[in-house]
Amino acid sequence: MNSDISIVALSLQTAIVATAVTLPLGMFFAWLLVRKDFRGKFALDVLVSLPLALPPVVIGYVLLWAVGSNAWLGQLSVSLFGSTIAFTWFAAALAAAVVSFPLVVRSFAAALAGVDPRLEIAARGLGAGPARTFVTVTLPLAYRGVIAGVLLGFVRALSEFGATIVVAGNIPGRTQTIPSAIFTRISTGDTDAAWRLVIVSVVIGIAALAIHNWLLKRSGPGYARQGGSN
Repeated sequence: MNSDISIVALSLQTAIVATAVTLPLGMFFAWLLVRKDFRGKFALDVLVSLPLALPPVVIGYVLLWAVGSNAWLGQLSVSLFGSTIAFTWFAAALAAAVVSFPLVVRSFAAALAGVDPRLEIAARGLGAGPARTFVTVTLPLAYRGVIAGVLLGFVRALSEFGATIVVAGNIPGRTQTIPSAIFTRISTGDTDAAWRLVIVSVVIGIAALAIHNWLLKRSGPGYARQGGSN
């Protein structure tokens, strides 16, 4: 039971860090895609959405190549911290962030698209700068959709397996998250322990998705249609 608690705690830690990474980046790229017109916008949209089209194992292998001991990121990590990022819990968080990133961007983009640009223009006309307009006008109007996107990204990060097991491994007490622990316990025939973690993951997923769907309904039919069109 203690091992189950540590696995759940590590999984929540990994998902929270992954969500914290995707939140500012996802908002920035969603704002670019919704509010700006520039050359290469289509290519950026494709690049942002690419993790949705790739097998998670491919994403994990690319990340392993990028943060391994032979890569400059890995060498930088060794010089700063004495070890590479690979096969650490942060590598698991990084993999979860990359896999969940497209869902976060799409949710944020739908939320921002539901905000009338004329309100932002009016705020700018009254002397508010871009940052103040975003914080005082855009976010308050889009906050339900933003929170829904955060929850969706969190659930996806919590359930990530393929990319995580490649770049972070399945080390008990260090990088073993709920999906990898379930895989291990099924492989060893410990079905009772596997079912305990299955139930925990289902409960967490249902709670997060219930809040997500409630927020979408509260955001109104216009936002729901916009979210479905992205």
